Amino acid sequence: MSKTELQLPTVRFARDTTGFSKELRKRIDAYFEENGGNRHANAFMVFKTVFYATLMFLPWGLMAFGILGTGWMFWSAYLLMGVGMAGIGMNVMHDANHKAYSSKSWVNNVISRSIEFIGGNAEMWRIQHNVLHHSFTNIDGLDDDINPGAVLRFSPLKPRYKIHRYQHFYAWFFYGLMTLVWAIHKDFLQLFSYKKQGLLKRSGGKFGRLMVLMILTKVAFYGYTMALPIMYSGAGVGQVIGGWLLMHFVAGVLLGIIFQPAHVMEDHDYFPAEKGAMINTDVLTHQINTTSNFGVKSRLLTFFSGGLNHQIEHHLFPQVCHIHYPKIAPIVKQTAKEFGIKYRDHVTFGRALYLHGSMLKHLGRA
Repeated sequence: MSKTELQLPTVRFARDTTGFSKELRKRIDAYFEENGGNRHANAFMVFKTVFYATLMFLPWGLMAFGILGTGWMFWSAYLLMGVGMAGIGMNVMHDANHKAYSSKSWVNNVISRSIEFIGGNAEMWRIQHNVLHHSFTNIDGLDDDINPGAVLRFSPLKPRYKIHRYQHFYAWFFYGLMTLVWAIHKDFLQLFSYKKQGLLKRSGGKFGRLMVLMILTKVAFYGYTMALPIMYSGAGVGQVIGGWLLMHFVAGVLLGIIFQPAHVMEDHDYFPAEKGAMINTDVLTHQINTTSNFGVKSRLLTFFSGGLNHQIEHHLFPQVCHIHYPKIAPIVKQTAKEFGIKYRDHVTFGRALYLHGSMLKHLGRA
């Protein structure tokens, strides 16, 4: 380890002494063997990919080249682009970055780059999401998803400040800034941070190459979403910037209200990351104890969220394409019940948002 690298806390999970993990994997393997063995995308997944790409780029093309004019249709185009941006993020790039879209690595690599078309960076996403969040869910000091900064408190292990008393009111606004922060500076901050922590080296990334790639893709993103509309849409600079901010806000809110209720609830487990810390459950049980499903009866929510309302199945089997989650969910639920593990899937989407807001209020005052 380089002297300039930070030493991250080491966390270990207990061995599975109950047989739950082995039995669950056995049953899931059996399900796929009985149903053709395909754990990746099918024709419906390809349709979803085309659908969300169209939802993003058709309004962009009509707006950017002045076909829609500068009235309400101009604003509607940017709004739809925000929905398309969130849809691509949850349905397309998310699966590809987990290697769940295809059995072919090059297909996953190509499709994972769709995040660059919506302002992000694939390498930074994989480290934050795949490595830190999925490996150390709700473990303070390692899971970046429960460390949004001082303005929000997502864990009872974080310091509480006076402003947090009101976070159940203002958190939703900050969710709307999520993709905007990615597009402007978060990816660059993470690049330096992950280099210092040694995570960049462990993932095989080269700092210089990633910096150049990041700059080029950000310029391209700003170019097609902002510069071209300024030049050809007929709208003024201020109006285009306003539409661009609207796009990001819509995308951020949609992503926030899908991702956050899955892990920030009152009955979820939280752990401190300390040197040599031992989590008293095995890896798969830990994932269930820190995760919730919601709105699983809604086909519309499942379609839009990329199956992330089945968040438990996603955390247990992230390399399985999300189109399979509704089918394997009953297997996971039954197996968890047999082994006495609490499986949370009973609330609607609206109820999940209410409970998440209640948790934010609790964290802000307790």
